[in-house]
Amino acid sequence: MTTLSTSLPSTSLPGGTWTLGDLTVTRFGYGAMQLAGRRVMGPPADRDGALAVLREVVESGITHIDTSDAYGPHVTNELIREALFPYPESLHIITKVGVIRDARGGWPTAFEPEALRAAVHQNLETLGLDTLDLVNLRLGNASGPVEGPIAESFETLVELQQKGLIRHLGVSNVTVEQVVEARAIAPIVCVQNMFNLATRQDDELIDMLAAENIAYVPYFPLGGFSPLQSEELTAVASRLDATLMSVALAWLLQRSPNILLIPGTSSVAHLRENIAGAGLSLSTEDLLELEGIGG
Repeated sequence: MTTLSTSLPSTSLPGGTWTLGDLTVTRFGYGAMQLAGRRVMGPPADRDGALAVLREVVESGITHIDTSDAYGPHVTNELIREALFPYPESLHIITKVGVIRDARGGWPTAFEPEALRAAVHQNLETLGLDTLDLVNLRLGNASGPVEGPIAESFETLVELQQKGLIRHLGVSNVTVEQVVEARAIAPIVCVQNMFNLATRQDDELIDMLAAENIAYVPYFPLGGFSPLQSEELTAVASRLDATLMSVALAWLLQRSPNILLIPGTSSVAHLRENIAGAGLSLSTEDLLELEGIGG
């Protein structure tokens, strides 16, 4: 296995830490998707800037980075390796498989066993690792989760885990039934789904996972490619003299202790703003006002 460098000093970040299996991570993480070029294809417009963001991630004390070899493709993983290898012992890189890129920039699914095996090996190669800390099986499609059995795909990742190529498993873009099915096959340490103030279909799932000490990792904290527009959110942000993203991130951290954040950015200044903003303390009045958004 690749030898990692010395641990980073502990740094205070919003939300504290969470344990994924035997991995202790900061609840505030970083999503690397935005480091690739336009539409998550090709190299970044500012390569040095992208590398600077990744180094700032580590220097800030963040101990988990969310990525995928489909980003670019290959681009974000290669940037992570260039910027951070050899990796600090405290840094854990979380990746996902189950989707690839086509020549037009689309995101076709790739759930077949051979495609999943290839994706795991490609992630290992581009990141320069012998074992991946955590691999999420991304299911469904660009519109969200799709009902249906997942056993064949998930069992493929379990086989690779048993061979020592993966330490821990998770699932992404899934239904509650698929979470239950995966857990009946092998332990999972996280679920990664779309969730934010306005998209809260997973409220019950979050509470169920919290009771089982399983992390929930929401993506698109401010609504994704069509940012959330809400009078309530704007009012709370104005009252606190904060950005909309700051309030959205702070709300997620206060929603449940098992929620881990992976906001992405290609800007060092924006990264610092996100970290500071997530530390906002929302009052009971703020939370009641925000509750109306998802009602």
